[in-house]
Amino acid sequence: MNLSVTTRQRWAWAFYDWANSAFITTVMVAFFPIFFRQYWAKGLPSEDITLHLGTANAMASLSIMLLAPFLGTVADQGGIKKPMMAGFVTLGVCATLGLTLVGESQWQWAMFAFVLAVVGFLGANIFYDSLLVDVAEEKDFNRVSALGYGLGYLGGGLLFALCVLLTLKPEWFGLEDKVAAVRWAFGVTALWWAVFSVPLWWWVRERVPVQAVRPHLLTLLRQSVRQLVATFRHIRQLRVVWLFLLAYWFYIDGVDTVILMSVDYGKAIGFADDGLITALLITQFIAFPAALAFGWVGNRIGAKRGILLGLAGYVVITVMASQMTNAHEFYWLAGAVGLVQGGVQALSRSLYASLIPVEQAAEFFGFYNMLGKFAAIIGPLLVAWVGALTNSPRSGLLAVLLLFGLGAWLLWKVPRR
Repeated sequence: MNLSVTTRQRWAWAFYDWANSAFITTVMVAFFPIFFRQYWAKGLPSEDITLHLGTANAMASLSIMLLAPFLGTVADQGGIKKPMMAGFVTLGVCATLGLTLVGESQWQWAMFAFVLAVVGFLGANIFYDSLLVDVAEEKDFNRVSALGYGLGYLGGGLLFALCVLLTLKPEWFGLEDKVAAVRWAFGVTALWWAVFSVPLWWWVRERVPVQAVRPHLLTLLRQSVRQLVATFRHIRQLRVVWLFLLAYWFYIDGVDTVILMSVDYGKAIGFADDGLITALLITQFIAFPAALAFGWVGNRIGAKRGILLGLAGYVVITVMASQMTNAHEFYWLAGAVGLVQGGVQALSRSLYASLIPVEQAAEFFGFYNMLGKFAAIIGPLLVAWVGALTNSPRSGLLAVLLLFGLGAWLLWKVPRR
């Protein structure tokens, strides 16, 4: 990798987490599920709304699952991780803006724009994650990865707080009502995502493959297909890599499901919007220092043990969440999620980066994102269908324990490199 990496490059890379985390918090987790239930899908049965939300997340994840390895291989072969990332960011930003145009009861159009926005978000993350090896040496992976997640939770929390104020006091901003305020929240999120992506484009230097001339597009595609097949065979021979990927496949699904379905779960068991939004703010601002702390923990006890510690926390949180009855319990659990969420995500990224060949980072991270997003297909659907079959959202939530348990057991078996 480039040995002249500067502190500015690392911060520029980490600031993309600040940029795109606003989309996760404000759109994916908070306002889209609430607005979808109360405005776009108004009048539909609660179980149908939960099913539509789970289906939308699953469709976006399936799209990236199918494309991720190939996209990563093309980016590595052509040295075009940053341009391809820019394309997906543009898709995500434009689709998020599109949500501002969807009218009442048009839940199909809302799902369509949401799926495109999530595809843009997830697709860009393939290349963003793989750039970690371009901005840090292996000994710094835990710390730099945690910095990104920490900034993400801080930036996402700040914009989310602004958007909450926008919806609670729309008259302060010259807006007619809460509906107009939520539309503005989607627009502001898109602008935030676009503007704070700029430092990465300016200052992060991508490592370009050593070749005299960049190949023609068709040649690049043919080379990428051949390399993708070779990489898949390579992964099968690297026991430590495929065993980690299998573990990650299970446990990150539990993590993503908690993130994606938490607000809808709270709504389904009768909590008020204000309480849910307060809980999300608690999670964001606790997760900022907690993610940085997990970077330190990863350096002290190892990334694998740090992840297992976080997964143990998730098991306790899930069981307690299935029994909660009031908003105060939701607040405590939101704080507990904030303590472990960013740490599990950051240490997973850094542990995987330490296991793979640096020169094939994007294609290996393509498989990493493919498995993570394939898992995200199972999780939301598992919660939705178990909840629908048992007529109990609490039972649906407990199904997530299976994912955490399998993931932790497989991760424990991952040997040291």
